[in-house]
Amino acid sequence: MTRKFPRRVSSRKILVIVLAVLPLCHSLRAYGPIGHQIVGAIADQHLANTPAGGRVGALLDGLTLEKASVIPDEIRGWDKRGADDPAVFHYSSHPRIDAQLRDFWRANQPTHDLSSPMPSHHWFHYTDVPVLELEKYRDGATGRTKWDIVHMIGYCISVLGGALPEENERKITKQIAVILLAHYVGDIHQPLHVGAEYFDEHGRAVNPDKGKLALADEGGNTLQLELSGAGVDPGVPRRVKLHGFWDNNSVIANLPQFPDDLSKEERRAKTRAAKADLVRRLAAEEPRQWRLAGNVAPKDFAEAWANEVLPIAREAYERLQFRNIGPKQEEDRVVAAGFVDEKPTANGISYREWSAQVVREELHKAGWRLADLLEKIVR
Repeated sequence: MTRKFPRRVSSRKILVIVLAVLPLCHSLRAYGPIGHQIVGAIADQHLANTPAGGRVGALLDGLTLEKASVIPDEIRGWDKRGADDPAVFHYSSHPRIDAQLRDFWRANQPTHDLSSPMPSHHWFHYTDVPVLELEKYRDGATGRTKWDIVHMIGYCISVLGGALPEENERKITKQIAVILLAHYVGDIHQPLHVGAEYFDEHGRAVNPDKGKLALADEGGNTLQLELSGAGVDPGVPRRVKLHGFWDNNSVIANLPQFPDDLSKEERRAKTRAAKADLVRRLAAEEPRQWRLAGNVAPKDFAEAWANEVLPIAREAYERLQFRNIGPKQEEDRVVAAGFVDEKPTANGISYREWSAQVVREELHKAGWRLADLLEKIVR
């Protein structure tokens, strides 16, 4: 994707313009397919041979949560040509699910237009709470919208619980609600899909909820991470989007390293086997502190999860140092772009090692929480 630098306009003008749109512009990939599949597969194991599992399976027409978990990302493939183009892929073996997914896509087509009466399905996957001065989700306004992940998890829960009818404007039926939750519960446990950094015109990190104009990094999507050991060969420095590093590299770091000379088929088979082994271990061992307080209702789970992950998002930035941060044109908007690399640590634990452990713990919790949530609300 070609990126263009902004025309020369005043910094203040750029900041004013962008603050209006920054909650709505974001990559919607939180965890790559493997991370989402791990979450769904853990939940599958917990719900196997249970009444709730049977109800979930009936709603999904036999699809597993592992498969359902990647569908909200897969339907991005309809964005360019539309959900009804015969040349694009469809879930033909599950025609009822396919028809409902197309209805959902048509009701939530991608857009950055703030005045659009129709929200984009891209907006549903994240919230961008400022991390500089630690906040809770409801402590401010920047980065939050009524269509963000906190609200959309609640929306899906309301549909499944009957508080909202299935004939709603967003075209989220009970079937679609389960598919979305299988994905969104993973999303909200990815720290950079909850927190984001904001920068002033001089490239300094600021908190826009404290009355300061700022440009967003869109959850690390506009920052390039330069980190030794981020690639397949630990000895070769690699430049990667900070957000993408958390989506993919930190997940893959929890799987074995395979030799470079393996064929694609061999690598795919070994990855599947390693993922299945990791799922078995995570499903068998209860994660630490995964249960919320007993007085937290399911409709409030998402906000509680966001508040829990925000300190992790803040640390994800605090362990880094920023370089050459400034405004940059990103398609139809201006963002804060630049470079980050890891700070030296006293204990010698690298950013890669720390983030891999964080991701493992968050995937672990997300899988158990997805199963628990569906047990509570699918009737």
